[in-house]
Amino acid sequence: MARLAAFIVMLIPGLMAAGGIKFMRDTLFGKLISPFPFLWLQFIVGVIFFVIGFGFFAGFLLHRDRKNGKVAPRFQKK
Repeated sequence: MARLAAFIVMLIPGLMAAGGIKFMRDTLFGKLISPFPFLWLQFIVGVIFFVIGFGFFAGFLLHRDRKNGKVAPRFQKK
């Protein structure tokens, strides 16, 4: 059960980052998606989604590896 919960917790930011990449890609190709009135707004929302999703995923991995002692000395908590 705990692994399923962890999978779901990691799935949400992963989908968020993927959605951000899709918004940025659609902006580069000039395709406007309905909730956004401007292409530049769509691109900014895509960047925000990607950064938040990727940052959460990277932070989770760093926390897990610190707990298991698998990080370089410069990434250890002081």
